[in-house]
Amino acid sequence: MSDFIVGIVSFLFTIMILSYLIGDNVLFRLAVHIFVGASAGYVAAVAIHQVIWPYLFVPLFEGSMLERGLTMIPLIFFVLMLMKMSPRLSSLGGPAVGYLVGAGAAVAISGAVLGTILPQVDAAAQPFDWLQNPNPLGTLFNGIVMLIGTVATLIYFQFGARRADDGSVKRNVIIEALAWVGRLFVALTLGVLFAGVFSAALTALIERIYSLLALFGF
Repeated sequence: MSDFIVGIVSFLFTIMILSYLIGDNVLFRLAVHIFVGASAGYVAAVAIHQVIWPYLFVPLFEGSMLERGLTMIPLIFFVLMLMKMSPRLSSLGGPAVGYLVGAGAAVAISGAVLGTILPQVDAAAQPFDWLQNPNPLGTLFNGIVMLIGTVATLIYFQFGARRADDGSVKRNVIIEALAWVGRLFVALTLGVLFAGVFSAALTALIERIYSLLALFGF
């Protein structure tokens, strides 16, 4: 019985979401608001049970004196951040927000360098290692294509130019040609990404229709 009720609710929400095909309406907005509210409530519950309670309240009430002292630091920052809700006391939350932004920026930069840039550089250099490639010509060709695509795409976002004698601003001919190649790689990448998103959405729609048909015995 519970599965049937869940299926009926899923069917109603599917129809409410698909109603957007005929234009923005109350049913679609209601479904979106319920989805956003449920997502926010779920995130809040996870944050309370897996972060705030075990890492803040438990050490504060059950930990040693050292743990309680260390726990007071994030607790003070938490209170200061709540001050941002008041226009008069919002300046008190500046240090907490600054620390949060600085720590977030440091984590993002280190993650981008160590987790993205360096691994991509290493992956781009591997095709040029003749000793470890069983198919050196094919691997070398793939490496050259990746290298050209990377360099051309970076040059496409290079906006340096010089002013010509007639007053117009032009880029170097070689830079402009490489930028055109980079534009081609960007267009191909966006096309592939769009095709992947469309196929994933179409697969989800087919699965949703199949589950609804199975619910009603078709």
